[in-house]
Amino acid sequence: QVQLEESGGGWVKAGDSLRLSCAASGGTFSVYGVAWFRQAPGKEREFGAAISWSGGSTSYADSVKGRFTISRDNFKKTVYLQLNSLKPEDTAVYYCAAKAYASGTQAAYYPYWGQGTQVTVSS
Repeated sequence: QVQLEESGGGWVKAGDSLRLSCAASGGTFSVYGVAWFRQAPGKEREFGAAISWSGGSTSYADSVKGRFTISRDNFKKTVYLQLNSLKPEDTAVYYCAAKAYASGTQAAYYPYWGQGTQVTVSS
């Protein structure tokens, strides 16, 4: 099994940037596809971005495409989400999730989750 811990959230102004980190422990991290989801108050958890276990394939939700970038460093056992040009509607708790040898856009697909990190964007 793999354990995940997010960090890097915070309070920023619209237009600012943040970099979120998802650090893994346990398991063989290099075989896990990883995704970032987010959940705003009163809303369902939604897909943001995903990266394959090899790092060779990425996918993004339309709402973040062109502003967010997902990447991974298997040596450091960490996946990153660079958030640029942040908007107030990006305010949410951001979660990373992992699944061995696969990645996808559905939250139910992922068996392993972190506890989340809060991102708040003010106008």
